[in-house]
Amino acid sequence: MDLKDHIRAIPDFPKPGILFYDISTLLAHPDAWQVAMGRMAASVRDYNPDILAGIESRGFLMAAPLALKLGCGFAMVRKKGKLPGKTTSFTYDLEYGTDTIEVQADCVEPGQKVVVLDDLLATGGTMTASIKLLRQAGAEVEGAACLIELTFLNGRDKLDVPFTALVSYDE
Repeated sequence: MDLKDHIRAIPDFPKPGILFYDISTLLAHPDAWQVAMGRMAASVRDYNPDILAGIESRGFLMAAPLALKLGCGFAMVRKKGKLPGKTTSFTYDLEYGTDTIEVQADCVEPGQKVVVLDDLLATGGTMTASIKLLRQAGAEVEGAACLIELTFLNGRDKLDVPFTALVSYDE
């Protein structure tokens, strides 16, 4: 099955000049969603993760069901102020300014193996920050994976862990 057949491209969203790859059409198609999760499980399983960490918010859609399928725990990487209890935060640079992401301080135990997931890898900034944040929290980040990679933005080059994407777009 070609998963691209189930991903809708929406021009000029969220602003003019951006081509948005919408996975909601894939999520709505039970066979395509099952195939995507099966392929993602195959790519992540070899890392023997203890925890799958999903990046807010569409990364939750990848990581949570996959964690259930693989028998792993699930942790959320969220924007600052969205998680209850004690958190560990990481601030990183954006093109114009900074952003801060957080995990709950007890989301991983020191040395636990973690794989970080999101729906899409673009420039790699948020994925790189998430990897650093999880390491700061004590995790051993073994790899990262996404449903979609925008290869023309070279985000993979910023990652210092193995990375897998199920589909890629070259423009």
